[in-house]
Amino acid sequence: MSSILVVCTGNVCRSPIAEGLLRSALARRFGPDTPGVSSAGTHGWEGSGAMPESVEAAREREIDISMHVARRLSVGMALESDLLLAMAGEHRDAITEAAPQLAGRTFTLKELVRLLAAIPVTAGGPQDLAARLADADELRRGGFQGNPLDEDISDPLGLPLDSYRAIAWELDGYVTKLVEGLFGRPQAPADIFGERKASS
Repeated sequence: MSSILVVCTGNVCRSPIAEGLLRSALARRFGPDTPGVSSAGTHGWEGSGAMPESVEAAREREIDISMHVARRLSVGMALESDLLLAMAGEHRDAITEAAPQLAGRTFTLKELVRLLAAIPVTAGGPQDLAARLADADELRRGGFQGNPLDEDISDPLGLPLDSYRAIAWELDGYVTKLVEGLFGRPQAPADIFGERKASS
């Protein structure tokens, strides 16, 4: 089964929210065949829970991260992942410096969404993840940049709850775009005559 690892700094603010949102979105799409989703931090606060503001911001989006336990990223953990999804460029760069062989499957969330938006996609499943990432990496190596000045999800640590809410809102939008970029828009259910309903 495919696995996705979401990476930030402490693994207590951004990546727990992103992990929860992505797991939920994939579960709605694929049910029991959903790829595994986990998270870690380049300087993970090992054993800590998610920040209370992260828990609340996620809860307001019907995502429960109250049982989250922070982990520090290891090379072994990264090597076991099919996609490493960084919250900021510094996390992507830390991963690829520690393990250059992972460069082709390590992206920031915003970077990968931009790349996938430039590549045609038809509806697929988790088995298509590696191929989509290979296409995105090829486009990136060819010089496609999109908007590299807007690459990071900001770190809300130390800021008020409204900042966490803003980050959760931003992550929710990007996660939706990511799932559609990787696997296409979900097909509308067929009606009783076997015809597809028009998607809105």
